[in-house]
Amino acid sequence: MAMRDDAAGTALTAPVSRPGTSRGPLLGTALLAVAVVLVALNLRAAVTSASSLLGDVRLGVGGSAAWASVLTTAPTLCFAVAGVAAPWLARKVGLARAIGIALAVLVAGLLLRVLGGAGVMLGLTFVACAGIAVANVLVPVVVKESFPLRIGLMTGIYTAALQGSGAIGSALTPPLEGPLGGWRPVLALWGGVALVALLIWAVAARHGSPVASRDARRTSFRTVLHSRTAWAVMAFMGLQSFLAYVVMGWLPQVYIGAGLDKGTAGLMLSIATLVPVPLSLVVPAIVARRRSQSGWIVVLTVPPMLGAIGLMLAPATLPWLWALLLGSGFAAFSVAMTLIALRSRDPETAATLSAFAQGAGYLIASFGPLLFGLLHDATGGWTVSLLLLLGALCGQLIAGSLAGRPRFV
Repeated sequence: MAMRDDAAGTALTAPVSRPGTSRGPLLGTALLAVAVVLVALNLRAAVTSASSLLGDVRLGVGGSAAWASVLTTAPTLCFAVAGVAAPWLARKVGLARAIGIALAVLVAGLLLRVLGGAGVMLGLTFVACAGIAVANVLVPVVVKESFPLRIGLMTGIYTAALQGSGAIGSALTPPLEGPLGGWRPVLALWGGVALVALLIWAVAARHGSPVASRDARRTSFRTVLHSRTAWAVMAFMGLQSFLAYVVMGWLPQVYIGAGLDKGTAGLMLSIATLVPVPLSLVVPAIVARRRSQSGWIVVLTVPPMLGAIGLMLAPATLPWLWALLLGSGFAAFSVAMTLIALRSRDPETAATLSAFAQGAGYLIASFGPLLFGLLHDATGGWTVSLLLLLGALCGQLIAGSLAGRPRFV
């Protein structure tokens, strides 16, 4: 069957639901907005907190180098696999309960993984990341269903909290290791933070229906797979994540190879990861008001392309500028999350599109750091690796331009 898109999408006059549209089991209240932010704050800090103490954790449980590699890969694998089950779970138990279950799984994984050895730590990290993956897919559906007139604003707040949580986890965990008595108590602390989010979510979603309506229109993965727009959104999601994973994994090494010391190289990475936080607060609210988001996607893709070229030609000349330009590209993540809501007619479609875009997209992104490193090893330099990154950004430009057109999946 040929791919298709709804022809009515060509005549869209507004990318958000009209007032009076049924909001389903979740009410668009201030408490729910707070709950969404608290959920977001737990979807990256739980991962980066363990990564920041990886050496101590590995030593404490007796893990091998291969064990450490699998542990750091767990989030991406779960994002690509476990998130596919999210729409099914939401249909079975309802959106509110599905997110509650995901948070409960996250809490259990984070609290229990510190109680055992290498096997327990690895296995329960996968459990925790499975909870994160389900929440990753379903929170954009909450935004679509409960804040139909404020999709851009809420997506901006959510993605800024999501991106900021990674920096919070990596920055706060090491200083707390000593006062709390080791890596086990400090990692368990993040389980407590997730528990707070779970409790607030339970209160905020108290009006939720316990079971999804049997009359709700079911959007199958087959339907999504036959939509050109869905594939464009997925490719855009994957390629913008490709940039983020490569920069977070390799940027310091590129700078060190250019002659910068480790401290300065680490500072450049901090600049790159902090730049998108304020951008993510404002960009989604702006793009959601536009009939087409293609132009804004171009605007967000050009700066990191210039940053990659600068890093390739003169990495040590203006290192802070290249870091700023590359980091500004991370704000495309907030647009990708906004597109999931804007390209969907209803929450059910949003859930399926979110699972497809994030599942397949993160799978694409997971190859970024691996290929980047392999090309460096094969050539002995960073030029070919950076050309790969530049090519991925060109693909992001094309996919984003297509995904930004006013069409519905």
